[in-house]
Amino acid sequence: MSGTSTARMSNQSTREVVVTGIGLALPGVAKYGDLLGPLPGEGGFDPATGLSGREMRHKDRASRLALRATESALHDAGLTDANATFTGVADSTAVVVSTNLGNVDSVCEATDTIARDGVRGLSPLGLPQTSSNVIAGWVAIRYGLRGPNLTACNGVTSGLDALAWARNLIVAGRAEAAVVVGVEPANEVATKLLGEQSTDAAVAIVLEPANASASRGTRPRATITGYARARDLAAALTSAGVTEEKPVGLWLVNEAGAGSGQLLATTRRIDLEAQLGPLSGALGVLQCAAAAAHLESDATGNVLASAGGPHHDATAALLLTP
Repeated sequence: MSGTSTARMSNQSTREVVVTGIGLALPGVAKYGDLLGPLPGEGGFDPATGLSGREMRHKDRASRLALRATESALHDAGLTDANATFTGVADSTAVVVSTNLGNVDSVCEATDTIARDGVRGLSPLGLPQTSSNVIAGWVAIRYGLRGPNLTACNGVTSGLDALAWARNLIVAGRAEAAVVVGVEPANEVATKLLGEQSTDAAVAIVLEPANASASRGTRPRATITGYARARDLAAALTSAGVTEEKPVGLWLVNEAGAGSGQLLATTRRIDLEAQLGPLSGALGVLQCAAAAAHLESDATGNVLASAGGPHHDATAALLLTP
């Protein structure tokens, strides 16, 4: 799925993949329905208490946020018991994480230590935190998930790309379920790189085949119908399957919503970053959570999520239906 090509996965003959669980670790947002606005601005996840505890030791901030969001999502999907033990098929459950700045503070800390004290100054307990896949690793270890495990660090489209990769794993039979996590931490390093205050944001989405959801008696929140990543918005919308015959009731945008033409001119739009601050790799996964909230409500129409635009190397579009 390169930035110069278009990928389409809207195919009625493939396995239908649905959202069955959603979990948030997002200050000021108590439930994913709040993402449709206006935001309450208080309550929800409290990092001061939510990121502490024995199980959180020796983990970077992004991994701790991801674990809290995953805990809620698996519970929401009915895939954990009273002891928070995973009850699904662990051997074939994938973990796909989207983050662009996740453990950059750990990497910077390690390089500073090497510069100051040499490699002998590094702690063996801290070295695992410098791996780019550490967040996905901790999630898999916590719940014993032994399916495919990967991290997308793909810029502004990363969250939508991660959802697409997870769906592809299920459609191809490489996984029977997937936990998709979008996470970015609030710390000094992230803020310095962004040039503005960073945001603590973590969201986890559980994806399953529709027939598996039905057999467990789980209510699906949304169906991922189409996805595309292209050089420009028009091409992404076309390849994702957005047409006048399939009305879009909600468009979750960032700057990709600019210059969209007449196709979606009257569609309601929500820009989550305008309300929550910079979300980076967490954006697309949060958009999926907001889409599920819209589709569960009395509102009509499908939901389009898009990220990227003229100032990025590509635009991604994800189409979700009831």
